[in-house]
Amino acid sequence: MIEITGYLWKALQLLKTPALRSFLLIPFLINIVLYTLALTLGYLYLDHWITQAIPTGLFWLRWFIYPLFFISFCTVGFFSFTLVANIVAAPFYAKLAATTLTLINAPALIIHTPTLREIWQAEFKRLSYILTRTLPLLFLFVIPVVNFVAPVAWFLFSAWCVALEYFAFPLENQGILFSEQKEQLKTMKWSALSFGSFVTLGLSIPFINIIVAPVAIIAATLYTQAHTPPK
Repeated sequence: MIEITGYLWKALQLLKTPALRSFLLIPFLINIVLYTLALTLGYLYLDHWITQAIPTGLFWLRWFIYPLFFISFCTVGFFSFTLVANIVAAPFYAKLAATTLTLINAPALIIHTPTLREIWQAEFKRLSYILTRTLPLLFLFVIPVVNFVAPVAWFLFSAWCVALEYFAFPLENQGILFSEQKEQLKTMKWSALSFGSFVTLGLSIPFINIIVAPVAIIAATLYTQAHTPPK
């Protein structure tokens, strides 16, 4: 655990360098544009619906509906921000892992540069893997007695998924595919779970979660580089 925190701290320091800073700004700006567009379209649709569906005498209800809409949008946006950011920014994150290796003079580890198609395919494979295991886990919460350990199981599973997500980028640069990535992480499962736990906690903190994803990818890249045997 101490080793993992060390890599995360080193990653935070590296993110300050000009070569890596843009990888924080570009995905953030893309997400701001997407959420601004979604908010604008949602507001216009809601305004049209209110005009059409609510009688003139009940127009005072709009002072209740509009705040409810914005609160709901912010809540959903907060919980979906990381998921959307990872999907949209996947090509940038693959480049971030490669640039990190170049920055620390370890470009020899890049033996395969994933194409955009390969990146999207990998993202959806991970998403499918997560969803097919999420649904059975949810049943733990409704089973008597077992539901006491359900939150712990859920957190550990989340940590594992986070490790899979962020270690994927440096491993793909080595030509290691999703099925092999899972097996490799299993050989270092305690480090992977420690890494995933710290990152999961960071992603749950508003505003801080903006920098957590790139820091996690840099840290995963540093860890992979340090634990890859020389060829």
